[in-house]
Amino acid sequence: MALNRRDFLKFSAGAGLMVTAGARPTQASPHGELSPEAVGILYDATLCIGCMSCMVNCKKANAEPGGALYHRETAGTIPYEYPENGDPIYDAPQRLSAHTLCMIKAYNGEEDGPVGKGSTFSFMKQHCLHCLEPACVSVCPVAALQKQPGTGIVTYNKDRCFGCRYCQIACPFGIPQYEWHKASPSVVKCQLCNHRYAQGRYSACCEACPTGASLFGKVKDLREEAKRRLTLKPGETYNYPVKRVDGNERTEQVVKKYVDHVYGMDEAGGTQYLFLAGVDFDKLGFNPRITNQVYPDFTWDYVSHVPALIATLLITGTVTRIATQKLGKKKNDAEKGDAA
Repeated sequence: MALNRRDFLKFSAGAGLMVTAGARPTQASPHGELSPEAVGILYDATLCIGCMSCMVNCKKANAEPGGALYHRETAGTIPYEYPENGDPIYDAPQRLSAHTLCMIKAYNGEEDGPVGKGSTFSFMKQHCLHCLEPACVSVCPVAALQKQPGTGIVTYNKDRCFGCRYCQIACPFGIPQYEWHKASPSVVKCQLCNHRYAQGRYSACCEACPTGASLFGKVKDLREEAKRRLTLKPGETYNYPVKRVDGNERTEQVVKKYVDHVYGMDEAGGTQYLFLAGVDFDKLGFNPRITNQVYPDFTWDYVSHVPALIATLLITGTVTRIATQKLGKKKNDAEKGDAA
């Protein structure tokens, strides 16, 4: 595939920034410090009914201008993923992709017998966890990924990105996706619907959740709510907040048994997306090798050696391009002289 002038300049600018950076990029909240205004989501798997309303509304909201799935060339189009061998009637993504930011999966385990007799079942929701110290931000050489001051949301700027894909390699949760199908691709990930806040709205997945399984709010409030739920006894009733942790909408539900752990409180240095479940997290698709280690502490040790290589490639590519252009110009001038 030929590299056009725009893409060449974009790559050159990105590589140049990488070479001149000279130090690990700074983050909005050093050492995992949580901003008082940081926002996030508490997902309670014991409340999830698997309706997938969060998935549908996530796509609709993020296909709008400013959304993580919006592209000028496909404006007004929602990137549904239809079944490969079926009629295009319903969206059927199998995993996170360049078209899907939010995913509901189901776990059905049989520990003590057949389903219904000692078996375990749970839904689980997957999207960007918005780490307090994001590995993706730490390895991005051109600050295309940034952790926003205040809200703490990890956002992406496609105009800065030059496609190195270090974020994909660095993320311990495997969240960033790449538009492999495009000639000028971008990285795609949940940005917590930050484009909707100016409209007085918030994350579409939480706005659409009918049971309160996905709950939006300030992280400090979500942490307190999560801890409160772990003190509840199975069989009791509790007025669970719906949509927003600070909202007035409530639903009274019978409390189910919780695993005594809030996932995301400490994992990978802490995240702004918190999880509660009634099934062990390592059975719900979470990598058991992820510890409380702050990942940027060691990812940058590897990435810091890359600029020298990029610089060499940049200089070689630039010299080659200039030489090619000069030869082409001389050839054109000679042909014009012969024609005259």
